[in-house]
Amino acid sequence: MGVITDPISDMLTRIRNGIRARHDYVDIPASRLKMEIARILKDEGFVADWHRIDRGPQGVLRVTLKYGPRKEAVLSGLTRMSRPGLRLYTGRTEIPRVRGGMGVVILTTSRGVMTDRQARRLGVGGEVICYVW
Repeated sequence: MGVITDPISDMLTRIRNGIRARHDYVDIPASRLKMEIARILKDEGFVADWHRIDRGPQGVLRVTLKYGPRKEAVLSGLTRMSRPGLRLYTGRTEIPRVRGGMGVVILTTSRGVMTDRQARRLGVGGEVICYVW
């Protein structure tokens, strides 16, 4: 495998591809930011579970994907917004909404990684990581 210049985008792509291929889980190289994103995806009900496996120098993040009763994906969209070549920041009053509030915006703020609803409640802005719906 070559050098990955955007590890968060790689994580989101692995989850998207795993859902399209109807896999039970996907393995992703672990980092603290990726674990926080996985925690939010689980808390919001988009993935079934996640845990860290100590393998290799940095470990592996195993994300268990979630499907409906007829094997339809619960997660229908996952888009990376801020990227290394173009960072996207938002103030506390301009936090975007996804699908009229039906989706979730994941942000990194001075108070940690959180959803758009938590950021509005705390009155903080930050870097827009991705949209999930």
